[in-house]
Amino acid sequence: MHFLLLSVACSVLVSVLLKLAPRRGLDVGQMVTWNYLAAALLAAWLLRPPAASLQQPGAPWVALLVLAAVLPTLFMVLAAAVRQAGIVRTDVAQRMSLLLSLAAAFLFFGERADALKLAGLGLGLLAVAGILARPAGAAAGRRGWMLLLAVWAGFALVDVMLKRLAMAGTPTSAALLVAFVLAFFGMSGWQLWRMLGEGMRPGLRHALAGFGLGLLNFGNIVFYVRAHQSLPDSPATVFATMNIGVVVLGTLVGVLAFGERTSKLNRAAIVLAIVAIALIAFSSSR
Repeated sequence: MHFLLLSVACSVLVSVLLKLAPRRGLDVGQMVTWNYLAAALLAAWLLRPPAASLQQPGAPWVALLVLAAVLPTLFMVLAAAVRQAGIVRTDVAQRMSLLLSLAAAFLFFGERADALKLAGLGLGLLAVAGILARPAGAAAGRRGWMLLLAVWAGFALVDVMLKRLAMAGTPTSAALLVAFVLAFFGMSGWQLWRMLGEGMRPGLRHALAGFGLGLLNFGNIVFYVRAHQSLPDSPATVFATMNIGVVVLGTLVGVLAFGERTSKLNRAAIVLAIVAIALIAFSSSR
């Protein structure tokens, strides 16, 4: 269970770091770039992914390139959403991406749609609508809910790409390592363009913050995997605890540490989100 708690903490701390970055004068673009170098180094060192599957004919390079493009783009969107809409609503939107992943599983991967999963899907969609509602007096308007929608769809797209890669026989560890490396080079090219075209100045403090972000990002992934390995007979418990834990801890941190406002509709939506996750997890455990 301690692996799950560490994964939840890492996930929420990513949002906290992205929230604090502008206040500390940190460049998020540079942070995200160095984050992928840190994550790639940690993946190569700790996961030791098998590269042989990527050297075979028919390796799913298109899906890998899509994943490598989506990951850093989504990270930048996530940072903007945390700034505009807050940690509470962003973390819930992120976890509610499982609804789109579930719908994709029904439509494209042949998963069985039972009553509990459909009930969870319906409640989850209501929760998403409630999360998108702007609290009274909050600064984020149309841009805020559009960013939340992008987070919701983006994390589901990452999940679908990982499922496609797994179906193609590519180990998740190998797919993540390649995606991290490609994302780092892609983001490095963008930083070079910013330096030449916009006069952006790289700095050691941005790189160090990026390595911290990469440590948390990778920690979220590896602790979640370790949790599944330590509880092999309880995948639904791991799934539910992880998602509900992030929703609850993200809400507490956003409200208590940053004073984020939530409306009655937002709070009701958070409760619905927790119920939806629990229903989906319970259905998967049967």
